[in-house]
Amino acid sequence: MNRFRAFPAAIAAAILVPAAAVAASGPLAEGIEAYKVVPEHADVLATREAIQAGDRLAIRVFGEPELSGENYIVDGAGYLQLPLLGEIIAAGQTGRELAAELTRRLGSRYVRGASVTVSVVSRPQATFTVEGDVNSPGVFPVTPSTTLLSALAQAKSPTKTAKTDEIIVFWTINGERSGGRFRLGDIRRGRAADPQIVAGDTVVVVNSALKSAWRDTISALPLVNTFFFIRNK
Repeated sequence: MNRFRAFPAAIAAAILVPAAAVAASGPLAEGIEAYKVVPEHADVLATREAIQAGDRLAIRVFGEPELSGENYIVDGAGYLQLPLLGEIIAAGQTGRELAAELTRRLGSRYVRGASVTVSVVSRPQATFTVEGDVNSPGVFPVTPSTTLLSALAQAKSPTKTAKTDEIIVFWTINGERSGGRFRLGDIRRGRAADPQIVAGDTVVVVNSALKSAWRDTISALPLVNTFFFIRNK
């Protein structure tokens, strides 16, 4: 009988170690330090005007309809193929910067007094990812108003076994991958800001091993009682 009484304690001891290991994994910013990084991250990525690979551009050369069009596609390497000028790097420049370059190149050799405008007509759908202990993990479209709370809502919220005091957001700034930990309860109560989520971010909801194991143990109790009843017979 002592062997069976020790069962819940053994479960608790076994799951505390991995739970602690998850909490301590990775040099992630936490608390106030995490919020110090987020505004810069949002400003850099959410308000960026640079042309990107996959963008469809409208290029208009005043007085030159044969050089104008609305279906110039920036290829995966960031280049455009243009009449007369051939291959030109477009990604990383704003529309105004690219227009100035095209004006200079056309004016120097082909079109006297060239005047060029460039605008982004469309670009591929920007997305973010939610994974881990949520009801509906997946990839979702991002908008300028997407925040951590709305991202979790799109994933149908954390499950009952989620560790809501350790929601992790990973982002990439200038090619470097980093992230931070956020307390969902503080955000819901208005005690902490709701951080912005932008294209390419990944939200990870950590599973609480302790909650999960005790939930499984409790759900198994009727079976355990039946087992004792049969043994006693």
